[in-house]
Amino acid sequence: MKYFSIHLYRKMLNCAIAEGMSREDFTDLPTPINAMDHLQVVAAEEFLSLHELLDEKLGPGFGVRVGQQMKIDDYGVLGLSWRTCSWVGEIFERSERYFKLLSNTFAWTIREEGDISRILLNREAHRRGMELSTEASLSATVVVLQAMTEKEILPVEVTFKHGPPIDLSSFTRAFKCAVRFNEPQYSISYQTADLKLRTAKADASINHYLLKQVDEKTKGIKIPGNSLLRDVEALIRDGLPTGIPSVDHISDLLAMSKRTLTRRLSDEGVTYRDLIRKAQEAIAKEKLREAELSIGEIAFLTGFSEQSAFNRAFKKWTGQTPTDLRKNS
Repeated sequence: MKYFSIHLYRKMLNCAIAEGMSREDFTDLPTPINAMDHLQVVAAEEFLSLHELLDEKLGPGFGVRVGQQMKIDDYGVLGLSWRTCSWVGEIFERSERYFKLLSNTFAWTIREEGDISRILLNREAHRRGMELSTEASLSATVVVLQAMTEKEILPVEVTFKHGPPIDLSSFTRAFKCAVRFNEPQYSISYQTADLKLRTAKADASINHYLLKQVDEKTKGIKIPGNSLLRDVEALIRDGLPTGIPSVDHISDLLAMSKRTLTRRLSDEGVTYRDLIRKAQEAIAKEKLREAELSIGEIAFLTGFSEQSAFNRAFKKWTGQTPTDLRKNS
């Protein structure tokens, strides 16, 4: 069965209340407001029906207005992973991995076309609610990218498969670019250079590493081995939701050659692969003991593309399955 995150369902209800509806208007919903705290997902049928109801009650563009109210925290573990992205376009790579592993509603694909990059939302709009949900998703993309960069980057074009509503004012305010309807694909396009911007978090972290490199090269203050290990481990942890980061990628972030990084790690008696496994095992144990995330979500955060592969690796590391560790914690 298809499903959507309860965070998105809750956001719709909160936005509807902010626009004048009351909690009493939703007492007959299959998943009422007072039942949401104990759920992680809601059935797609309920989610899409709610979109249709609110569009009817609150008028054209409600989905777009919901998207403008989205916060990174509303996306649960996916949003958590976005916070550690190194560059803007990585957000879509992580989203694509997440939906392949954990959901079945849609997927993002980036198509770079020179100076412009199109982000395709691969979703079939089999009913009005899906069209409205797509409007919300593309609107939220604008907000998330601005939050991640702390810059007012804007799309250059947005396209929808379905026809236009009678009132385009919400679309104009949200996208501030050309918005086209009755197109072959759902998409949002950005300047390629904007998608290659470093995120605000990455800028701060990487600047910290680079300053240490400057001290080492110009002042002769060698970075202590344990400090370097902590830095590499932190970058590995940040990168795992996109898949296992390569040693080339980490050395680039540290402004070192691959050869230098490998040698420095060897001097400390470890290999890069050792640090990958250490980070994966540490994240897995930490998240399993918290009992808030599903095992599939933990597999995503530790860089695995399949939950079964994560289960096998964890059993090899610890001698027990993820489920066994969670039960015994």
